[in-house]
Amino acid sequence: MAKGLERDLGLASVVAISIGAMVGSGIFILPALAVGIAGPAVVLAYLVAGILVLPAALSKAEMATAMPESGGSYVYIERGMGPLLGTIAGLGTWFSLSFKGALALVGGVPYLLLLVSVPDGWILPLTLGLAVALVAVNLVGAKLTGRLQVAIVAVMLAVMVWFVGGGAFDVQSANFAGFFGEGPGGLVAATGLVFVSYAGVTKVASVAEEIENPDRNIPLGILGSLAFTTLLYVLIVAVMVGVADLSTIGQTLTPMADVAEVTLGPLGVGAVVVAAVLALVSTANAGILSSSRYPFAMARDRLVPAKLGAVHDDLGTPATAISLTGLVLLVFIAFVPIMEIAKLASAFQILVFVLINAAVVAFREGHAEYEPSFRAPLYPWTQVFGVVTGVALLTQMGTVPLVGAVAIIAVGVAWYLAYARQQVEREGAAIEEVRRRVGEDLAEETREALSQPGYEVLVGVGEQTSPERERKLVRIAADAAQAHDGGVSVVRFDIEPDQVPLAYAAEDQSPGDEAFEEFTAQLAAEADVPVSFGEVVTHDAAHAVVNVADEHDADLLVLSEDDSGFEGGLLRDDIQWVRDHAPCDVGTLSGGELGDLTDLCVVTDSGPYDPVKLALGDAFASVNDARMHLEYRVGRHTTDRRTDAIDAYHGDIREVVESSGQTMVARPDGGRVTAPDLTLVSAADPLDEGRSEPVLTVHLHDRNRPSRLRRLLARLTF
Repeated sequence: MAKGLERDLGLASVVAISIGAMVGSGIFILPALAVGIAGPAVVLAYLVAGILVLPAALSKAEMATAMPESGGSYVYIERGMGPLLGTIAGLGTWFSLSFKGALALVGGVPYLLLLVSVPDGWILPLTLGLAVALVAVNLVGAKLTGRLQVAIVAVMLAVMVWFVGGGAFDVQSANFAGFFGEGPGGLVAATGLVFVSYAGVTKVASVAEEIENPDRNIPLGILGSLAFTTLLYVLIVAVMVGVADLSTIGQTLTPMADVAEVTLGPLGVGAVVVAAVLALVSTANAGILSSSRYPFAMARDRLVPAKLGAVHDDLGTPATAISLTGLVLLVFIAFVPIMEIAKLASAFQILVFVLINAAVVAFREGHAEYEPSFRAPLYPWTQVFGVVTGVALLTQMGTVPLVGAVAIIAVGVAWYLAYARQQVEREGAAIEEVRRRVGEDLAEETREALSQPGYEVLVGVGEQTSPERERKLVRIAADAAQAHDGGVSVVRFDIEPDQVPLAYAAEDQSPGDEAFEEFTAQLAAEADVPVSFGEVVTHDAAHAVVNVADEHDADLLVLSEDDSGFEGGLLRDDIQWVRDHAPCDVGTLSGGELGDLTDLCVVTDSGPYDPVKLALGDAFASVNDARMHLEYRVGRHTTDRRTDAIDAYHGDIREVVESSGQTMVARPDGGRVTAPDLTLVSAADPLDEGRSEPVLTVHLHDRNRPSRLRRLLARLTF
């Protein structure tokens, strides 16, 4: 018979767990750092930070009642937002906890040294030594027992209450003069700095499956503990500011002990030192223990190499994950100043809380099974408030934390694309909704491209362009224009040396000019669309082509990729320049002979098909009564879920275009559409070597190219 899990944690236990996770070394250290940023308004900074934590606390409480499993924020974000954002959340939480552990050690050792006098040069080696000792403790599996942890928290709370009560009578109102002297910017920056002091408020979610009446006790426990801790922090900082000189607080490494010396005497200093050292041990140990679980959990989900999730045979602990975490911790302690450690710890925690709020929206709006017994109030405004304020805090904390947050996102995205994407087949609850909306947008853009009226196509040729090559270009242009009731302009560019005046060259009518006019007139008579033609003399073919396209208000410019007809000019080398500067889309034709079109293929391997490319392919197919095949190229390790999504996307395209044909998700070792009469690709799509059919490479103008964010979303969802 399966073992049942007894829900035996009541409201009091929930409150105790949450308070214990929040109250730590931060309050012993951060006020001294924050005073220099906000002045007396540091008191308000702690209050504002407590309020700004609330949305993430409510969001995590909701997800905890729906998914009572271990793994913390990473699990909820990974399940809700998908492996990509799960990777970012795992890295962010790992670094946040590592920084928090480093902060506890760097900030706690000065309190310890109040008991033992040592030279200043010993502080860093002593701090590193303590870090190594704690890593070793975690490697061998030793841990603080639950009762000892409760005792530590009780001692810290007792000392903090005594600190407030004993110091309240010594508060001087004059110390609060110029409360907002540092302005709103200082308040916001200090709020971001002290944000990490509340990071543990959501710790209770990790034991959600053990809480009785979770829909009531989890939110009440989180709200109650957050309110209590916020009030306690505000009172402690108010006493610090009200008793001590601000310049003194800003310069000391032991602000609570310095204030206690004034208000509580030697006994109070001793109590504060004991509480601070206990906070150092518990917070740093919890930081190493908790942070090492994230690479362990990510390895279990195959987002990082399995070695990080391996349990050592002799030690019985995830030794690799703990060792890596310890190494990161030592680097932070040795090379990162304490102010930057505090800022980065808060910045990464803010980033994770932003993702937690977004994950709730993903679960509620997505189609995954999601039935929480508690729902955060004022949805979605609570989550929107949490996301917006979190991002705002990040932007106001200074360069280092902002760069750190951006770096974590960039590294997470790069790691996911390079490694994790090939390892996992899971998708987050948000992915289907994002895919549906992106797919609808793509289908609508394709529909608009198909219905574009009055399509004007410009064909550029040179003096030596052969009649056969010109015929191919005009045929491509005429088919594109005919499907949209447009017209074609054929312009021959006569390239003259710089020494020849253009006015003189324009007056000279050569036999080649006459032959071009006669042949183009013949092509115009054969075409089913209006065809006009003319000639331009120029010293610079590339600039001339772009200028003429602008004058003709062209929608598409058609050139030959390898036309020797521009002999004497540089157009063959300037194709990319023309693509970048042309006022319209550019199509360059290359490859073999263009015969009857019965089968053509539209190819992509850089995300969903460009709507313009689909519209051109559909135009060629409809005019020639041909079939348009769709070939979506993917990597060797593409998951079945992504393949299914691409198949569904192909189905949406077929509902929009008029032509019929095959659809294929082509892998490097799989099949391809065979022997098409014409292939359409984008400029970013590499061509297979040895292709014999003509290839039309389509480069979109900026107005037809989706934003980078849209391209990224499309690339990640299809």
